[in-house]
Amino acid sequence: MAIDTAAVRGWIKGFAAEIAEHREELVRLDTAIGDGDHGTNMNRGMTAVMEKLEGGAEEDIGAVLKTVAMTLISKVGGASGPLYGTLFLQMSMGATGKTELDLAGWTAALEAGVAGVQKRGRAEPNDKTMIDALLPAVEALKGGGSLEDAEEAARQGMEATTPLEARKGRASYLGPRSVGHQDPGATSSYLLLRAARAAFCLNRV
Repeated sequence: MAIDTAAVRGWIKGFAAEIAEHREELVRLDTAIGDGDHGTNMNRGMTAVMEKLEGGAEEDIGAVLKTVAMTLISKVGGASGPLYGTLFLQMSMGATGKTELDLAGWTAALEAGVAGVQKRGRAEPNDKTMIDALLPAVEALKGGGSLEDAEEAARQGMEATTPLEARKGRASYLGPRSVGHQDPGATSSYLLLRAARAAFCLNRV
């Protein structure tokens, strides 16, 4: 599988479309256990990302990912901007100067990004955060799984946040009242992996 710069741009475009389509769902989920602005903030951020990318012609995958990172950090409020910004910024470091990645290379970049998110947010599995969707996807890929396997692992991780009591973020202030609600960050992270599968599976060689 070859993941070139065009495929990475396609992934980001697909993620922006997923966020736009599911904006109201993300708002609803975040209203239950957070500030209610996750969908709105992420949609604003990804709209700005697409405007930035359409105006540039970077062939370097790392440069594309860094553009995404810096735009999200500057445009997305709350915790989501710094966390998603960290994800893309850490991913960009392993892809600097490259115009193509194989699946192993993309997996390594994603792993670095998720590790950065964990460090920044101090989140562990089962804390009811985006890590609960991202980490299973990384583990699936590292175990030799496909992009479809990663997407499925992220979906299961997302759904598994519903019965959890939040231990990080604003949702943790609710204590037991956070139980029974799917985490919005895990949901948007699942959409990120779904967009990756859709974009990169078109580029199989």
